[in-house]
Order: sequence, then C-alpha cells, then structure tokens
Amino acid sequence: MNSLQIRLDQKKLERAAYVLKSVAHPIRISIIDLLEQRERLTVSELQQVLHIEQSLLSHHLTNMRDKGVLDTKREGKNVFYFLTDATITNILDCINGCKTF
Repeated sequence: MNSLQIRLDQKKLERAAYVLKSVAHPIRISIIDLLEQRERLTVSELQQVLHIEQSLLSHHLTNMRDKGVLDTKREGKNVFYFLTDATITNILDCINGCKTF
C-alpha cells in the first residue's frame, strides 16, 4: 500500500490558510481581480467599478492590508493600493477552472 504524506511544509500551510481566510469574500476576490488587471488602483477607482459604499470598501481594503495581501503608496493626494504578491492572482485561475463554482 502506498504511504500517504502531507506534501506541504506546515508553515506554508498555515500561511495559505491565513491568506485564504483574509480573501474569502466576493468583494475581496473582486479587488484581487481588479488589481491583476491594473497593478495599482485608488479607492475611488475601485469604488467606481465595484459600486459599493466607500466605507465598506475601506473596511475590506484595510483588512486585506492588515493581513499583508495589499499595501499602499501615496502619490500626492492619491493613495494607490497594490498586491504585495502578484502570485495570489493564481487563485482566480483556480476559481475559473473549478467546476464546483
């Protein structure tokens, strides 16, 4: 009989669970999708596409930033949001390719 084993490092599993929990919301996945299309966006640019209240959007952005998924850069009056690790967009391929969704 073949022996089964966990093929991923425990720290990697813990980090993956942490990141997945932090993006497990339709708005947050949409933010990742938008930031894949354009490397950085302002709150107003995101709000224009998502059609949600600015306070709700700010809540999601703050949560994602606190969890290390997003970061910001100020340029003049504008604050731009961007992904800290662009490979997180691979989750979009998984969602699109999964027949369960």
